[in-house]
Amino acid sequence: MAANEPQGPARRRRKSASPADRPADPSKRKTLKKLAALGALAVVDAGALASCGRRPTSGAHARDRLILLGIDGLDPGITARMMAEGKLQNMLRLKAMGGFRTLASTIPPQSPVAWATFITGQDPGRHGIYDFVHRHPDTYELVSGMARTAPPKYTLPCGQWRLPLSSSQVDLVRQGRAFWEILEEHGVPCEVHRAPSNFPPRDTGARQLAGLGTPDIRGSLGEHSYFAESPQGDGGETQGERVRVVEGRVRARLKGPRNSLQTGTPDTAVDFDVWVDRRHLLGKLSIQGQEIVLRQGEWSGWVPIRFTMVPHVKSVGGICRFYMKEVAPSFKLYVTPVHFDPMDPPLPIDAPPGFARELAERHGRFHTAGLPEDTGALMRGVLDDGEYLHQAGLVLDETRRIFHTRLQEFQRGLLFSYFGTTDRNQHVFWRTMDPLHPYYDEGLARDYGGVVEECYRMADELVGEALAVCDSRTDLIVLSDHGFAPFYRKFNLNGWLADRGYLAMRNPQDGANITREADWGRSAAYGIGLNGLYLNLKGRERDGVVTPEERGSVARRLAADLKALRDPDTGEPVVANVYLSEEAYSTVNPDMTPDLIVGYARGYRCSALSAVGVVTYPPVEDNANKWSGDHCIDRQAVPGILLATKPIRAESPALADVTASVLAAFGVQVPGEMQGKPMW
Repeated sequence: MAANEPQGPARRRRKSASPADRPADPSKRKTLKKLAALGALAVVDAGALASCGRRPTSGAHARDRLILLGIDGLDPGITARMMAEGKLQNMLRLKAMGGFRTLASTIPPQSPVAWATFITGQDPGRHGIYDFVHRHPDTYELVSGMARTAPPKYTLPCGQWRLPLSSSQVDLVRQGRAFWEILEEHGVPCEVHRAPSNFPPRDTGARQLAGLGTPDIRGSLGEHSYFAESPQGDGGETQGERVRVVEGRVRARLKGPRNSLQTGTPDTAVDFDVWVDRRHLLGKLSIQGQEIVLRQGEWSGWVPIRFTMVPHVKSVGGICRFYMKEVAPSFKLYVTPVHFDPMDPPLPIDAPPGFARELAERHGRFHTAGLPEDTGALMRGVLDDGEYLHQAGLVLDETRRIFHTRLQEFQRGLLFSYFGTTDRNQHVFWRTMDPLHPYYDEGLARDYGGVVEECYRMADELVGEALAVCDSRTDLIVLSDHGFAPFYRKFNLNGWLADRGYLAMRNPQDGANITREADWGRSAAYGIGLNGLYLNLKGRERDGVVTPEERGSVARRLAADLKALRDPDTGEPVVANVYLSEEAYSTVNPDMTPDLIVGYARGYRCSALSAVGVVTYPPVEDNANKWSGDHCIDRQAVPGILLATKPIRAESPALADVTASVLAAFGVQVPGEMQGKPMW
């Protein structure tokens, strides 16, 4: 059955310069990562970046060039159907050259997890990324699953300011060597654009621009601003900041990073004005000496902003776009999340330092946050479907423009480019092509029912661009990290745990947060992340009660209870598989690895609130939400795709096999820590 055909619970519908030729030897380099709290620049000794001495690749089978095209979320069922219908001609050409396979994803099949496995050739137990969010066992608080930050340990008080005497630290969670590090050691120059789970990039020789996992300037995955006379979203709830038009003028403040150099860590902010001409439907923005005139419905380019951290001493640069959503009858202004300015990033988004600036000087400023398509603004009703598609299109155009240039100038080595818009658009537009979805609407289907297929046509165009530069000395590999499925019903895991007695709440009301309201002395388990399930383990969690001797029996009982669970409205199984971490992974981190990983059945997924530790009821309910397609379920239901110019011998490859094949394409022996095998 094609992957875009509705399955699961059946219910009635409801209303780019060339890669470096002389990469650095990691054993002879030093990178000084001295970062002050968001406002201090990375300190880099350029003299320490000199390089020499490479180990050569081994022999006659090494290739000169390899293009890796990572396209997030392409589903094999949809891809196969569209190829059969003749809609993906470039992918058909590539299939005829080397083959087309489904590609086994990770447990769980989440983007940061799966791409980390591709990057390292290792399973999550080894590379250490298990979910978008992890938790700290000492506090039960959420922490990022992709990067860790720590403020300066020593500061000097100076009035209201705290001047750092030591550096803050930003660390990549992902463990293990990236495949490009190994290639660089063997003299293969590499250029890596927007690889997920790669913030901050390790400066090991490859030219890199960070991708998924890179925050915006406020430290979030994407926090937009909205200024309106009546700031209501689709549901009528207040969204953004209420402003007034007084004598044709709006005064507002744009938030910047939290200022850890000032007592109390207040928000920084920049004042700006908008002069409103309702007769001509125009607005003129005035911000830090810049004036931007926008018509109603018009977007600005990237606008550079400086946020003051210490007056006359330190400021931080960011960029944002303004969208004049409405001038009349009511004023409405949307502002994208503030991205790090690639011309002067306050945190390391590139390697070597200066690569992002080099790209920006050539192509103009571009987005740097890892999730640049603002699905949050769409979900909250700040942007409508058409406005969101325009914003996502701006993101895609920037990525494609750089990709095109790098392809044309690609001389030798490896070029890896990642595209994520395919994933984000499937997440929020699945509802427009699936009549069984609770949020399906016939009118929206007429207008936007082709958005998902358009993602695949765009991906096919990217394949065509890459094929156009392929010759006898060039290989091309196209892959996705996972496929896609409908998200009909949401499972409130923490609510179910509370109902079944695994999780005790001091205040058992709907919407309670387990961090503040759980009675840990009577709780055996809790859910954090979209697939993670943790035992409240004695000796690991702060208030753990499950003894190490009891761990196995409690975990197996939980797994059995979840697999036996049926949707009370449809009778369908909610959970397809539950994996014990010690059985799913080759090794585990006893403090950080989830004890169980829940693989939801097709059509179901953990609710967003439960993923951040909120208890909601009922345990299973309709997903009447624009976020209507997903893949954070059982990995067997959402494999990715693999296409290549070189014949693929493996019948059932996995992500780590592609990693091994990348090394083999250059004649580099696969190191022992990698778990995959070459496919050719």
